[in-house]
Amino acid sequence: MTEISDRYRRLSEEFTRRVEAVPADRWESPSPCEDWNAREVLQHVIDSHVSMPRYGGVVVRLTKSVDDDPTAAWLEAREAMQQLLDDPARAGAEYDGMFGRTSVQRTVDGFLGFDLLVHGWDIARATGQDETLPPAEVHRVYADASKLAGNLRRGGVCGPEVAVPAGASEQDRLLGLLGRTP
Repeated sequence: MTEISDRYRRLSEEFTRRVEAVPADRWESPSPCEDWNAREVLQHVIDSHVSMPRYGGVVVRLTKSVDDDPTAAWLEAREAMQQLLDDPARAGAEYDGMFGRTSVQRTVDGFLGFDLLVHGWDIARATGQDETLPPAEVHRVYADASKLAGNLRRGGVCGPEVAVPAGASEQDRLLGLLGRTP
């Protein structure tokens, strides 16, 4: 198991905890992501589990539907990605990305790791759950997001930065940077 595979496992476990805690009648609740409800946030995360590996020519096939059973659809995507990351050949598939030569596992770590953390918070907010995120991951993602701040506003990735009070927690500063009201 690599550091990336291990990090994905931890982040996906945290995300799973949030998905499994969504009451059946809350999947249509509006999320902090403009025009998306909790179910649509989950669909976006699952879609990324399929699309990101394709950059390196790796195919992930999923059969379960978020419309039919959100939790089952998520668990299928999570298992498929964990298997991919635990396979050095598939995880290490290289391609020319936006920032130069990279691999499927580095893309998953950088972008999907970001999504699991932040969209886990979005689902928690939408469905009335505890919104506390793992501090070490908040720190890591905040450092990365701070470097990309200008690019986060392009293409509707994130809304305008939300001001947070001086002395706000790192989680609140991260959320504000990403256009969310903590």
